[in-house]
Amino acid sequence: MNKIFNPQPETWNTILERPTQTVDDIEATVSQIFSEVQKNGDQAIKKYTSFFDNVNLDDLVISQAEIDAAAKNVAANLKEAIAVAKQNITKFHAAQETTKVEIETTQGVNCWQEKRAIQKVGLYIPGGTAPLFSTILMLAIPAKIAGCEEIILCTPPNKEGKVNPAILYTAQLCGITKIYKIGGIQAIAGMTFGTETISKVYKIFGPGNQFVTVAKQLATKYGVAIDMPAGPSELLVVADETANADFVASDLLSQAEHGTDSQVILVTTSKNFLEKVETAVETQLEALPRKEIAAKAIENSKLIYVSTDQIALNLINEYGPEHFIICVNDENFYTNGIQNAGSVFVGNYTPESAGDYASGTNHTLPTNGYAKAYSGVNLGSFQKSMTFQKITKQGIKNIGNAIELMATAEGLQAHKNAVTLRLKELQKANS
Repeated sequence: MNKIFNPQPETWNTILERPTQTVDDIEATVSQIFSEVQKNGDQAIKKYTSFFDNVNLDDLVISQAEIDAAAKNVAANLKEAIAVAKQNITKFHAAQETTKVEIETTQGVNCWQEKRAIQKVGLYIPGGTAPLFSTILMLAIPAKIAGCEEIILCTPPNKEGKVNPAILYTAQLCGITKIYKIGGIQAIAGMTFGTETISKVYKIFGPGNQFVTVAKQLATKYGVAIDMPAGPSELLVVADETANADFVASDLLSQAEHGTDSQVILVTTSKNFLEKVETAVETQLEALPRKEIAAKAIENSKLIYVSTDQIALNLINEYGPEHFIICVNDENFYTNGIQNAGSVFVGNYTPESAGDYASGTNHTLPTNGYAKAYSGVNLGSFQKSMTFQKITKQGIKNIGNAIELMATAEGLQAHKNAVTLRLKELQKANS
C-alpha cells in the first residue's frame, strides 16, 4: 500500500483520486450498445450477452423450473443466514415508513404530503466472480415494503447460461418472479427501453462495474431514474492506537477483494499503528482465495498519517467515502463531525461486512465522492413524495392578493387572472 505522511490540503484531491476510468473512455461503447438495444431489442441483448458473457441464449427469462431447482441447491445453513439478514433488513426499512404530513398554512389553505410507490423498478444484481445475492435483499425488500407494483431483476449468466442458485433462491424469497439472464450494459439498456421480453422500468437500482455505472447515467437521458451513480467499492477506516490492527486490516481487505478497481484507505494519527496495519494486510492477503484481485486493489490504496483528528476529519469529509469505519478512542468526535459518507460503522466490533449482509442497513451506497450529495438506498428511494392542497373560499381570500401581486411582478398575467376571477366571483356572491 502507498504510505503518505502529513499530506497538505492542496494535495488531497490528487492523493485521494479514485482509480477509475473517465466516462469518455467507455461512453462510446455504452452509447453504441444502447442504440442497438433501442433499435433491435432482444436481438441486440442476445448479441452482447454472447460477446461479453460467452454464452448464446435462446431464452432470456429464468423459468420457474430453474428457480425451483435453485432452492434445492442452496445449503440449509445458508438459507438460515439469508433469513436472518432478511428479517433485520425488513425491520430497519419498515421503520422508515412515514405518515402523511398535513398542515393548514393559512386559515382555509390546507396542504399535505403523501408518499406513493414508484410503479415499475428494475434491479441489477452483479454476478461473475462474486454473485451478490445479498444485494437482492437490499433492493427487493424496500421495494416490496414501498409497494412497487412491478419489480424485475437482471443478472448476468455464466458460460453455461446458468445463474447462481443463491441469487434465484433469494429473489423468490423476496417475491420477485420476473428474472432475466442479462448482465452489464445490455441489461441497463433493456430496462431503459424495454424489449419484446424485458419490461421498461421507471427507475433502475443496483451496483456494478464502471460500464454499468456509465450505462445507468446514460439511462437518465432517456427519462429513467437511477438510485445513484454507484461504481467500484471503496472503504475508509480512521483508527488510532486503541484499534486492533488485525481487525482494521481485515476490513480493508474485505473491500479490496470486491474488484481490482476497488479502493481502501486507512487514515491514522499513529505512525506505529500504520506500520502494524501494513504488516497485517500483507499477512492476511496471502491466505485469501481472491488474493490476486485484492492485491491489485491494494496497489490503488493508501495508508495516510496525519497529526491530528481534526485534520483527519477534514480529509475524510473531502473524500466522502462509500463506507466509513471509526475505530478510535473518541468515537463521538467522528460520528458528530462526519458530513460525507454513505454508511458509517462505529467501533472495533462493527465490521463493514455486517452492513453488507445482516445488520439491517442498506449496502447500496454512493461511491466516487457522491456521498457528498447522495444518500444510500433506503425506503424512500422506492417512493415519490406528492404534495396536495385544498383551498376554501376563505382561504383564497386570505392569500389571493399576495398571489396577484407576485404574478404581476413576474409578468404572468394569466396566473394573476386565475385568482382575480375567483375573487371577483366571491365578491359578487357577497354583494
